[in-house]
Amino acid sequence: MGILTFSLNVTLDGCVDHQEGIADDETHAFFTRLMDGAGAMLWGRVTYEMMESHWPAVARGDVEAPPAIHEWAVKLEAKPKYVVSSTRKDFPWTNSHHIAGDLRAVVQKLKDATPGDVLLGSGKLAVELDRLGLIDEYQFLVHPRIAGHGPTLYESGLASTRRLDLVSAKPLRCGAVAMHYRRGS
Repeated sequence: MGILTFSLNVTLDGCVDHQEGIADDETHAFFTRLMDGAGAMLWGRVTYEMMESHWPAVARGDVEAPPAIHEWAVKLEAKPKYVVSSTRKDFPWTNSHHIAGDLRAVVQKLKDATPGDVLLGSGKLAVELDRLGLIDEYQFLVHPRIAGHGPTLYESGLASTRRLDLVSAKPLRCGAVAMHYRRGS
């Protein structure tokens, strides 16, 4: 059975705006390693559309990028991408698949069928999956910034506090810290 790992960039004040993180070779290498261990990506429609608008062009070489960022884009292009959406059904980006229906059932089926982890990278979808008890691990890259705005991590709330167990914490040269937690027992 696969593990569902929620991974995202986040500032010290909880902001998950993708423009607020440090995008350098080391942070991209962190996410490349995570993606290498994953059998599939899982996103909501909004995250899919944001990723689809940029990364295929980087993978094709239409957008100039440093080697680590280009490598990440190429690997992302090849990775199976599953998208939860009730409003969109067509996902033309290479290896993209629409999933719909009972969220608990379809995500559990994806976890069971995927060799390696399923890497979740959508904040709003993560809240729903966490409410259903489907997230097994959390790998956040905490950036040394205070954004002072949202969107923020788990801003729509959970019914109760989640107890997590620390697996590892690794500082990066840029000042970000890679935090790995497992769902508490």
